[in-house]
Amino acid sequence: MSQYTFDVLIIGSGPAGESAAMASAKAGKRVAVIEGRSLVGGNCAHKGTIPSKSLRHMVKQIIQFKTSTLFREIGETWRLTYPRVLASANAVIPKQVELHTDFYIRNRVKLYSGFARFLDAHTVAIDLLEGAREEIVTADKVIIATGSRPYQPTDIDFNHPRIYDSDSVLDMQHTPRHLIIYGAGVIGCEYASIFSGLGVKVDLINSRDRLLSFLDDEISDALSYHLRDNGVRVRHSETYTKIEANDHGVTVYLESGKRITADAVLWCNGRSGNTDKLNLEAIGLEPDHRGNLKVNSQYQTDVENIYAVGDVVGWPSLASASFDQGRALAAIILGKECAEVSEVPTGIYTLPEISSVGKTESELTEAKVPYEVGRCLFKNTARGQISSEDVGMLKLLFHVDTGQLLGVHCFGAEAAEIVHIGQAIMSQPGEANNINFFLNTTFNYPTMAEAYRLAALDGTNRINRR
Repeated sequence: MSQYTFDVLIIGSGPAGESAAMASAKAGKRVAVIEGRSLVGGNCAHKGTIPSKSLRHMVKQIIQFKTSTLFREIGETWRLTYPRVLASANAVIPKQVELHTDFYIRNRVKLYSGFARFLDAHTVAIDLLEGAREEIVTADKVIIATGSRPYQPTDIDFNHPRIYDSDSVLDMQHTPRHLIIYGAGVIGCEYASIFSGLGVKVDLINSRDRLLSFLDDEISDALSYHLRDNGVRVRHSETYTKIEANDHGVTVYLESGKRITADAVLWCNGRSGNTDKLNLEAIGLEPDHRGNLKVNSQYQTDVENIYAVGDVVGWPSLASASFDQGRALAAIILGKECAEVSEVPTGIYTLPEISSVGKTESELTEAKVPYEVGRCLFKNTARGQISSEDVGMLKLLFHVDTGQLLGVHCFGAEAAEIVHIGQAIMSQPGEANNINFFLNTTFNYPTMAEAYRLAALDGTNRINRR
């Protein structure tokens, strides 16, 4: 009988890989993690969630500073270039690395810095970053958690200094006066908010006819309005034919015949799974055209002992879901019952931010569910007025007959925090999932969470007036 070096080998130290490693190690398994960087954290800590959200936070503070009458006279905000703001935002990355490195040390997880490639289903070669040497490891179970990277079409020169993607923009060392963002998905809308908040002229090119069509229509419309109100020019139903760049600028040619010229282009149109260097041919796995791996409800690939979690399996491609998928997979490997991760709340860190969970109005209408809407505008809350966070609203969708909470949609300050109150009630069994909870519960005053009581009053009053 073969003796394997590790019980569980994980390729990637992002949210999915880390959570799978920690859960497996705490259960007594011998665990190793292979990370392609010299520091742990994956793309989440170094190129994705953490740096971009930290950058957003800095820009939000700048906007608050610029719009405050108290500081307007002393604020020399014109000195705040993009590189200076970025440098301040990146100060959080070493803190994250130190925190997560300690997790591996305390749980005795072996950490390799290098690039992994399969030799067979149980054997992986590691091209170590230090020493330019190779090491061979074997394991009973292998988890692929390599994440994703920005999709780069071959007809665009991403080596040109004026053409960026959502990774390389975090290394940009100048402040463009005019930026074209191609792709109006979550990442594109977030960066449109960030750069417009810095005073950069932004053209946001969307290949579809509305922004983030998976959102509730009212929330999508609100986002579109506020982006335009902040100076973003949103161009719907447009597709590029070519992008040309030179020393003086960059031009995007559109199928509609339009030509848009700016200082730089930020490409935010899709992502690809990081699977191309894993030598998957050696184990008979074939990713799809975007490099993603197909898995079943147990996160198992077509090879029995090899699993995949996180962005490399595609939807929902959220750090929050990746953490949960990693833990769920560890439970599955340990032989425990574990449900597939679902009902993941949406968190979109635009300015203002967006978060939602449950059904949208369009989905309920299509399903012919009798529902009512309760709204609370943040400008009508004491906390919103005190904090000058008067943009946005909380929207509750609930069943007319039973009061069951069906959807929670929030646009505005702290939306990604506020949504979890509604999520907690929606997850309750039976009659405990009811809008009356918000009517019968005392909320601290003044708080943003009080919007739940006000929205519930608004919705139930509509029914009572009938």
